[in-house]
Amino acid sequence: MRGVTFRQLQVFSEVARHLSFARAAAELHLTPPAVSMQVKELEENVGLILFERNGRSVSLTTAGEYVLVYARKLLTTLKDADDMVARLRRLDIGTLSIGMVGNAEYFLPKLLARFRQEHPGVEIRLRGGNRDQLVQLLTRNEVDLAIMGTPPRELATRAEPFAAHPHVFIARPDHPLTHVGHPPVSTLESYDFILREPGSGTRAALEQFFQERRFSPRVGLEMSSNEAVKQAVMAGLGLSVVSLHTVGMEMRHGLLAILNVEGAPIVRSWNVVRHLSKTLSPVAEAFRYFVLEQGEALLAKEFGQLQPLTAA
Repeated sequence: MRGVTFRQLQVFSEVARHLSFARAAAELHLTPPAVSMQVKELEENVGLILFERNGRSVSLTTAGEYVLVYARKLLTTLKDADDMVARLRRLDIGTLSIGMVGNAEYFLPKLLARFRQEHPGVEIRLRGGNRDQLVQLLTRNEVDLAIMGTPPRELATRAEPFAAHPHVFIARPDHPLTHVGHPPVSTLESYDFILREPGSGTRAALEQFFQERRFSPRVGLEMSSNEAVKQAVMAGLGLSVVSLHTVGMEMRHGLLAILNVEGAPIVRSWNVVRHLSKTLSPVAEAFRYFVLEQGEALLAKEFGQLQPLTAA
């Protein structure tokens, strides 16, 4: 593998991540033929076929899976070295890679816009997913920081809370329970619930809430995005629990109502999380401090007027 280049490993890693030459090309700002050429050169240097190609379908061979493990290690090491050089030069430029759970997409872009005003030379890459997917990104050192609710216990991480993260029960505005001032959990047993998918932090918080009250919800649907959940509730398919920070627009336009269920809201925290094995670049450190200093104020400004009563 003496002839292997950094660029070949970078292109190979992106194709393996997307399992698509076209998507990797778009991510790297290259043409698909250029991506194919880099992969072909890598395969010639390695002496093994790394991808199975069947029409538009792409999958890793066994050799490809092994090479990917070492490619990621090499790329991570090179990025860490790059970050350290930037730190030594005290540069406030570079690439900032951030992972975020779906609930954060309703406020994080505004926070990033403010950060970019102070640090215009920074290139920002966002990776989204549910809690389990973010844990994998942190495990593989594919993000500098993650914005999430429940920090991972299965990893050696540092999680710093920066704002309250309430979860609320929602229904259509004409739902019968909207006329009940403070309904007990037992009144929910005759209604269907729309839940997020397993692996979601919102799903985990709701399950813990019900488990503590020895209540089993009647599950009508499972959905993998906040938008799908909200649309299903608005269509009258059931009740749900979502982050308060995802329903600002719907509340302001009277499309959803918050139910002040006994024991709700379910209050968690927003955390900025990093893997302890990762040395943060100056840019990542700057963003970490920025979130800790300004995150709470932004959320209060955006969603404070929607804040329901504190839990009983």
